[in-house]
Amino acid sequence: MQRVAFQALYDEFYNVLTEVGFPDQRAALCAKLFAENQRDGVYSHGLNRFPGFVESMKQKKVDFRASPEKIKSLGALEQWDGKRGVGLVNAHACMQRATELAQEHGMGGIGLKNTNHWMRAGAYALQAAQNNCVGICWTNTMPLMPPWGSAEKKIGNNPIAFAVPRKEGHILLDMAISQYSNGKLEVMRRQKQQLPLPGGYNNQGKLTRDPSDILESRRALPIGYWKGSGLALMLDMIATVLSGGQSTHQIGNQETEHSVSQVFIAFDTTKLEEQSILHETINTIIQDFQATTPLDKNESVRYPGERMLRTRKESLEKGVLVDEEQWQELLNM
Repeated sequence: MQRVAFQALYDEFYNVLTEVGFPDQRAALCAKLFAENQRDGVYSHGLNRFPGFVESMKQKKVDFRASPEKIKSLGALEQWDGKRGVGLVNAHACMQRATELAQEHGMGGIGLKNTNHWMRAGAYALQAAQNNCVGICWTNTMPLMPPWGSAEKKIGNNPIAFAVPRKEGHILLDMAISQYSNGKLEVMRRQKQQLPLPGGYNNQGKLTRDPSDILESRRALPIGYWKGSGLALMLDMIATVLSGGQSTHQIGNQETEHSVSQVFIAFDTTKLEEQSILHETINTIIQDFQATTPLDKNESVRYPGERMLRTRKESLEKGVLVDEEQWQELLNM
């Protein structure tokens, strides 16, 4: 790994996107999101995914000129059609709209159909938090996991993110419903590392910490075993109903993953209580949480997003960590 300046990373992303014909404003947004993912230590959805993202546009699998369109309005709830456009652009637009609805009604919800991979779910939950809103968003995917009690892939790992605004740095929980996301497995395989805990099954049906075995068998382990299996099904079902779009089993009938369904929800915290009181409440919860005695004396018990904030600060001070081969690939693009 080596370090590069955040601005240099952003500039390289932007240059590649404009060269393939991406309009300036959209190129700037996507370059920013990819660079911020890498900055925050989400290496699975930064440089790791960028070449595939660019290739999908070159092959016209993604229509980067399409704009999301509102198709139904029910007050605080709306349905949008992503027109099979760029997932990052669609997700950003829909969370922005959800926060606008929240500022009007106290809460806002968007169901988005016919969209594509949004990369990092947490980016859009954080987007809500930056507007003083609690943010929740999730997506369905193609079948990536077997439901509990089966070896057959039927459910998606359906990533979900929650963010709570906080002056000292927003609190973020961003997770797939599999023990490890596919992106994380890809990064660990590239680094030739074993997972800290079993993350799925090998082709012999045995739990394994080897990311290569899990990617090959395509049998990721649901979080919480049967509970995660049920949660993945419910997230898929709700996303399909609220968006009017495709479910996981329909997406699985396609050659590649596209036209997925997503949900964006925002709650305007400024309408609930004075900000000073809310800030004090959140900090009290965090302080009590961190007062927990850690098992490892060299580590503290971290709240969701704490490591991200630490990594972000270090990245901006010292430079963003990048895999040398991936960085060179970007420069070559």
